[in-house]
Amino acid sequence: ICVVFSEELKCWCRAVIKSMMYCTDHYQMECFLVDYAKYTFVNSKDVRVAPEAFMRIPHRAKKCRLYRTRPVTLCIDFCENTVKMVPATRWDSAATRYFQNLLK
Repeated sequence: ICVVFSEELKCWCRAVIKSMMYCTDHYQMECFLVDYAKYTFVNSKDVRVAPEAFMRIPHRAKKCRLYRTRPVTLCIDFCENTVKMVPATRWDSAATRYFQNLLK
């Protein structure tokens, strides 16, 4: 973990460097900002070693996954005049909206 300056947030942030690429005259790094749960690109000149005390502060954001969460969709049977929720094959906009409403 190091400290990077985020142009978007206009502040110094703790980050984990994920990858590095060479541009025309400098290196650019893809970083995960541990306190904001965001990925961003920063120039190599904007990367610093973090002080020990700064690293002891707990992270405000954590990467996580919702294990085995599957999308659902409505199955409408016009002959029997019924509606039921069934597993879907992909996350469409309706499944995403339904899941967001469950979280709220």
